[in-house]
Amino acid sequence: MDRPDDKQLIHDFQHGDERAFNHLVTRYQERVYWTVRRLVNDHDDANDITQNVFIKAYEALPSFKGDSGIFTWLYRIAVNLSLNELRRRKIRKTFSREDEPAEPAASADETPGERLLAAERREAIRRAVERLPEKQKKVFVLRYYEELPYEEISKMLRTSVGGLKANYFHAVQKIGEALRHELR
Repeated sequence: MDRPDDKQLIHDFQHGDERAFNHLVTRYQERVYWTVRRLVNDHDDANDITQNVFIKAYEALPSFKGDSGIFTWLYRIAVNLSLNELRRRKIRKTFSREDEPAEPAASADETPGERLLAAERREAIRRAVERLPEKQKKVFVLRYYEELPYEEISKMLRTSVGGLKANYFHAVQKIGEALRHELR
């Protein structure tokens, strides 16, 4: 049996089939989570935001017109909610002296020394990405980690492809510079 495409699932949901929405969630949940996770860098917050993305999508899908693909639409919601969380964090950080705990390193089939070095690199990259200006960070996450084409990101962020390419270039330059200084 063929899997229904996104348009069919949206149509079915808009005509009363709740299961169609469950199929969309199953199809995009992991990708939305990882986009959010790379932006907010916290598992629990990423889970919460991902859940909120699909709640918002559920509420708005009956009026979804299909001007963009469902994937683009979900990612736009995810990026916006993630940025809202980052703004809230910045405000909380201003009024709090607590530092967030460091994320544990992921294990792999490497020697302990290799795992430690890989974890240090990942952490250095994470810190460098975290320091990027908001616009560059969004573009970098969507282009580098999600491997989305510029045209897709352009629709999501409602900006020109040329501007995205410039932001991505500057983000890569800043990350490279930060890593050269940090990993000496």
